[in-house]
Amino acid sequence: QVQLVESGGGLVQPGGSLRLSCVASATIFRGNVMGWYRQAPGKQRELVAHVTTGGNTNYVDAVKGRFTIVRDNAKNTVYLQMDSLKPEDTGVYYCNRPLRLAIWGRGTQVTVSS
Repeated sequence: QVQLVESGGGLVQPGGSLRLSCVASATIFRGNVMGWYRQAPGKQRELVAHVTTGGNTNYVDAVKGRFTIVRDNAKNTVYLQMDSLKPEDTGVYYCNRPLRLAIWGRGTQVTVSS
């Protein structure tokens, strides 16, 4: 079954941290670049971080230095460690395969608010 399951979101105060997890089916995960996307309220979904099969990473400027993407190839899982969170990080976070999008999962809601 081809699927993506995100988890780990929640409500956090500014400056706090969260760790998101995405378990992907092997068909999606193996041999592919994986990424985390964010859809803020009223905005389009955007790719904020991605990781290659070899572990090389790339981030949009807005999250650089605060977010870390890591993949565990043995578990078909990709993580997003989010530190120093800001209110503008609020949104629904999704994972997917950037170079050939799969069916989207439900995502996980992240709310940064005091």
